[in-house]
Amino acid sequence: MSIPNPILSVGLPSGSLQEPTLALFAKAGFNINSSGRSYRPPVDDPELTIRLLRAQEISRYVEHGFLDCGLTGKDWIEENLSVVELLCELTFSKASSKPTRWVIAVPENSDIHSVKDLQGKRIATEAVGLTRKFLAQHGVAAEVEFSWGATEVKVPDLVDAIVDVTETGSSLRANKLRVLETIMESSPQFIANKATLADDWKRSKIEKIVLLLKGALAARDKVGLKMNVPKERLQELLQALPALRNPTISTLSTLDWVAVETIIDERTVREIIPQLKALGAEGIIEYPLNKLVY
Repeated sequence: MSIPNPILSVGLPSGSLQEPTLALFAKAGFNINSSGRSYRPPVDDPELTIRLLRAQEISRYVEHGFLDCGLTGKDWIEENLSVVELLCELTFSKASSKPTRWVIAVPENSDIHSVKDLQGKRIATEAVGLTRKFLAQHGVAAEVEFSWGATEVKVPDLVDAIVDVTETGSSLRANKLRVLETIMESSPQFIANKATLADDWKRSKIEKIVLLLKGALAARDKVGLKMNVPKERLQELLQALPALRNPTISTLSTLDWVAVETIIDERTVREIIPQLKALGAEGIIEYPLNKLVY
């Protein structure tokens, strides 16, 4: 009787974080086909099974062992009070590379100007636990109710304030709301079930995934540069461009030239390449990076 191949179950967020998450996994080398409506999309690694779930649910399923590991926000881990193993933080979101923020927001013309002014008020939010904890820390008693969505439209007619998640603040401004206070910042976390990590094969597989994800994220805003430089101008080039202080330098068949290869921030390329050319560099090649493993 043959022993079935081991499988690692991974929970990934659906909704707004799905696209950037799948893009990150693709850069890490795991191609997940989400073109259909399946919540169990195929992946090109037979040792993985993927479940697309609401980020709000993933930490609970990981904690209770229905999933071996998964990616979800720090906010939902705290909201669910989930006991899981945090393996790494991956700072990315739908619109930027910055953490998202849970904020208290009120109408622009509201007479609420501090957390203390929320005493006795009504607040709508999806993060009820986080909100109650924050208010308790400030000695404020308010009525906090769960919001099923479209939280911004509930003020001022239905509630006095909301607690909602924002990346850029554009949705709040569009609804004529101002931020009163930031409750917490949140980034995606890769987490695992504690019992899962006792399995040697699953622990090893998870560690490999984490390594590749971190490498893919580290390479996000970087590019590689290759060029040939006259040996007599190499030190001048290195002194003029501090970003190249740790390049790889190789000799060429033409002894008075060297090959230089380095990694730099993508946003600096347009300034650096003309400088390289002015310093005698030739054959300059810029190439994208999928992973950068330190």
